[in-house]
Amino acid sequence: MAGHNVAALVFGVLLILFIIFGNLLVCLSVFTERALKTTTNYFIVSLAVADLMLAVLVLPLFVYTEFQDGVWTLSTTICDGLMTMDVLLCTASIFNLCAISVDRFIAVLIPLNYNRKHVDTRQTVLLWATWILALAVASPVMFGINNVPGRDPTECKLENDDYVLYSSVCSFFIPCPIMLLLYCGMFRGLRRWEESRKAKLRSSIQACRKLQEAAASLPPLASLPPPLPPIIERDMIDAPDETPAFAPSHRPFSPSGGKDGLVRTVSFTEIRFHPDPRRRKRAKINSRERKAMKVLPVVVGTFLFCWTPFFVLHTMRARCQDCYVPPVLMSVVTWLGYVNSALNPVIYTIFNTEFRNFFKKFLHRCCS
Repeated sequence: MAGHNVAALVFGVLLILFIIFGNLLVCLSVFTERALKTTTNYFIVSLAVADLMLAVLVLPLFVYTEFQDGVWTLSTTICDGLMTMDVLLCTASIFNLCAISVDRFIAVLIPLNYNRKHVDTRQTVLLWATWILALAVASPVMFGINNVPGRDPTECKLENDDYVLYSSVCSFFIPCPIMLLLYCGMFRGLRRWEESRKAKLRSSIQACRKLQEAAASLPPLASLPPPLPPIIERDMIDAPDETPAFAPSHRPFSPSGGKDGLVRTVSFTEIRFHPDPRRRKRAKINSRERKAMKVLPVVVGTFLFCWTPFFVLHTMRARCQDCYVPPVLMSVVTWLGYVNSALNPVIYTIFNTEFRNFFKKFLHRCCS
C-alpha cells in the first residue's frame, strides 16, 4: 500500500493493547491483593495510570500519523490537544518516578517516620504534586503557544523552540539527576545499615561464645537436686515473669530437697531475649525496603534508556537550526520512548514476587 506504513500500524496496535493489558493488571493487583497495598505500590499505580492514559489518548493518534508516513491530516486543534496530552503524560511518568525515589529515600533513611501501609499526608502531597506540576509544564500548549506564524498544518509537533527547551528541562533534565542522586543516597544508606547489622550480629555471636566458654568452665553442680517434674516445671515456665530469671529464691535452701528446698533451674532455651521495639521495627522496615529497592532502579534505568535519546534529539533539533535530524531517527527514538510504557509491567513481573504471583493467578483464571 503506497504512502502507508502498515508495519507501524500493526506494531502500534499491538503496543497499545500490551500497554493497556499490562498496566490494568498492575492497577488491579494493587487494589485487590492485600499484600500489594503498600505506599510504594500506590505510586506505581499512579505511574501505571499515566501509561494507560498515554495508550488511550496519545498513541492511537501517533500510530495513525505513523501509518500516514508522518503526514498529519487532522486539524491543528486536535494536534495541539495531542501535544498537550503527550507532554502531560510523559512528564507525569517521570515525575511519578521522581516521587517514588523521594518516597524510597524517606523510607530507607528515616524508617521510623515512614508509614508503609497507609498513604499519609506527605505521600498524598507527593502524588498530587506529580500531576499538578506535569499539568503546569504542559499547560502552555493549551493556551496557544503552538500557534506560531507559518505553521505547517501537515506536521504535528511542538512549534515553539523555546517551549521545547523549557519542557525538556522541566520534564527530563532536572528530575533525572535528582532521582539518580536520591537513589545513590539510598544505596549508601542501605550499605551502612547492612554493615551495622553484620557488626551487631558478630558481636552477638562473640558474646554467646564467651557465655558458653564461661558456662563450660564452671564445676558440675552435683549437689543440686534433680530437675523438677514436667508438670511443675511447665507451671513455673508459664508463670508471668515478674521477677528476674536469675533472682535468688526467697525460700531457704535445704539439702534434703524438701518442699522448701526447690531450686529454680534455668536452661539456655528458657532465656528469652526482648529486643528494643524501636530497633526491631527499624530492622524490619529496612529489610523490606531493601527487597523493594530491587525493582525500582530497574524501572528508572529502563526509563532513562528509553527516553534519553528522544529528549537529547528533541532538544538538539530545537536549539541547533543547522543540525539535521533524519525523520526516521526521530520516529525511532519516539517509538522507543513509548515502548517504555509497556516495559514497566514486565519489569514488575520479573523482579517482584508478589506481582508475579498475582499475574500468574490472574492468567491461570483467564485461561482455565
